[in-house]
Amino acid sequence: MSKVFEVRQGTSPVILAFPHTGTDVPSNIWDRLNDNGKLLADTDWHIHELYAGLLPDATTVRATFHRYVIDANRDPSGHSLYPGQNTTDLVPSTDFDGKAIWRQGEEPTSTDIADRLAGFHAPYHAALAGEIERVKSIHGVAVLYDCHSIRSLIPFLFDGTLPDFNIGTDSGRTCDARIEAAAKDVAAGAEGYTHVLNGRFKGGWTTRHYGKPEHGVHAIQMELAQITHLQTEAPPFAYDAPKADRLRIHLKTILTKIEAIALELKN
Repeated sequence: MSKVFEVRQGTSPVILAFPHTGTDVPSNIWDRLNDNGKLLADTDWHIHELYAGLLPDATTVRATFHRYVIDANRDPSGHSLYPGQNTTDLVPSTDFDGKAIWRQGEEPTSTDIADRLAGFHAPYHAALAGEIERVKSIHGVAVLYDCHSIRSLIPFLFDGTLPDFNIGTDSGRTCDARIEAAAKDVAAGAEGYTHVLNGRFKGGWTTRHYGKPEHGVHAIQMELAQITHLQTEAPPFAYDAPKADRLRIHLKTILTKIEAIALELKN
């Protein structure tokens, strides 16, 4: 089996995490997906490409496996972070539209879930936790910026059209207020884009688990509407370079400001 994560070590206090850009599915799992599941529609398409080079010294940690194998941004206990709202599970049984992704009778068992926790989820998070500790040992502080995207129209998960920038800090609990404000202010000033702070997406398990400002680890999630950087939010989910280039200007500003704040926080 190929490595389930990729790490690029940098010297910045900022770490970029990519839990949902991977498309690797082992053959024994792939064969159990139905035709709908094999579309891998709920990928965070091209997000690692979108952020590439924006903060040259940032560390990056990317899961290479697909979220249908196991979701690297879900609580390993299976506990929902959004009680009472539609969502997908640690190992999803449906896609974001509520449609089945597994062949009948081939749905993952509790044994499958335990195996995938050990083989995929745990190694990814061990790598991420290790990089957080390494960066913190250099700077006395670390900022985890969790990179995500999602279709802007998904009635199963939320009403209406999702804003372009969806910033999540678990209502301010996971990072210093200056980090939250920097992301919000840049998004608010980005002409032609919409934004929300702690709206439908308040930060997933990664953000909430690692974000401990009192211990020098800050975490923030950025969920981008895919219409901001894809040609269409449908197969083949092609990257739109002109759209992406416009968006990258604002993302670079956000990351640069967060890095500057992090360097101030260590003093």
